[in-house]
Amino acid sequence: MDSLLVVAPVAVPAAAAGLYAVLGWNRITAWLGVLAAAGLLTCAVALATAGRREALAGLLHSDALSAFMLIVIGAVALLAMLASPAYLAAELAAGHTGARAMRRYGVLTQSFIAAMALAVLASSLGLLWVAIEATTILTAFLVGHRRTRQATEAAWKYVVICSVGIALALLGIVMVHYAGTHAGVASLNWAALAEHAGRLDAGVMRIAVMLLVLGFGTKAGLAPMHAWLPDAHSQAPAPVSALMSGVLLSVAFYAILRVKVIADVALGTAFTRTLLIIVALASLAVAALLLLAQRDYKRLLAYSSIEHMGLLALGAAIGNTLALVAVLLHILGHGLGKSVLFLSAGQLHQALGSSRIRAASGLMARAPLLAGAFALGLLALLGLPPFSLFASEVGIARAGFAAGLGWAITAALVLMLIIVAAIGRHSRRMLLGGEPGEAIALPRSVAVPLVAGLAACAVLGITLGPLHSLLQAAATIAGATP
Repeated sequence: MDSLLVVAPVAVPAAAAGLYAVLGWNRITAWLGVLAAAGLLTCAVALATAGRREALAGLLHSDALSAFMLIVIGAVALLAMLASPAYLAAELAAGHTGARAMRRYGVLTQSFIAAMALAVLASSLGLLWVAIEATTILTAFLVGHRRTRQATEAAWKYVVICSVGIALALLGIVMVHYAGTHAGVASLNWAALAEHAGRLDAGVMRIAVMLLVLGFGTKAGLAPMHAWLPDAHSQAPAPVSALMSGVLLSVAFYAILRVKVIADVALGTAFTRTLLIIVALASLAVAALLLLAQRDYKRLLAYSSIEHMGLLALGAAIGNTLALVAVLLHILGHGLGKSVLFLSAGQLHQALGSSRIRAASGLMARAPLLAGAFALGLLALLGLPPFSLFASEVGIARAGFAAGLGWAITAALVLMLIIVAAIGRHSRRMLLGGEPGEAIALPRSVAVPLVAGLAACAVLGITLGPLHSLLQAAATIAGATP
């Protein structure tokens, strides 16, 4: 029974993908993805309370960190799948999709969710790499779902850049295996490598860690390999953008956290701390500069993801308990908030036929509920109370000053002020500017995930409830220092 519980988060969406392949997408099967996401989330909660578990002869391993990541995957997937039927129905009515494309959407989205679940349950670097590579292949077809010139170009750009990053990560894994073999650890298992990390060759491990951070950082949207992110997220169907920005980036960052645990023992904390601080500040600077002149609201949301991944890297660099708890809370809060924003942006794009900011002017008068959800999502994204990103960003700042990294926190805060000003200026033009046009309706099936996502993000900003002990345990597994 314990083994089935570990396998279930992968098996449930995989089974849903198989049913979509056989039955296609119709009024009944459209809600199959919702059931699969709810099942995954239920399994994740059960694993969070069950403690450490293994399955398939140790290939899959569940602990507090992987269980928490499964909760994030399940929560974001549930929001995205709730919005998918109405989104695809509108696409079909507009002639942007057909029966075959909708069947393919169902198969690919569920396979994508299964691959992410596999990534966080993998007990070794090798299996993790395979799962993340699978997400690249699956999402490439989803990014090009509309088959327009822009979507096809974005899909190819995504494949090329992420394939380079994944190739670098593979080279890093090969070097870790080489270092482990010479130290008597002929395994890529997390636990074995962490236990014997002190015996690994430091010179080889420095190169390996740099390659792994750069490789997995590419999938996480961290600078300097971030260029695929705005194109892919702006061209993918809105629920897919919610999944990619809300959770795929965090799954890739989860891989960096696992690598950091091994690297800190093998090389000391200073090496990975320096590397992650450089990547974090570079990502924040890139996001700040590109957001200033942004004229597309979907690309604006994508660039903000680079900022938040930079904040995660900064928190991981600090590395104490408060910082890593804040990082994990930020992952969940960002997933919820960004899902609400991309789902709102998808409805807006379908109604207007454009993702230009000026085309959405006067939104508050045209669609009060949609505009309210979008505005509250932006407030959450900017880290304002009562949303959980406020608590997580304050936690990262406090932890940084306590760890003697005040200079890095100060630099990050300056860049974040620029980002807040840029997003605030653009959002004001969208929500309040211009003359109001034709009213925009919001389907009830889309309003539900918008309200639920915002409510969950706000509740987490007030109290963690039962998540508190899970976050503490997950932070310890992620290598938190006192």
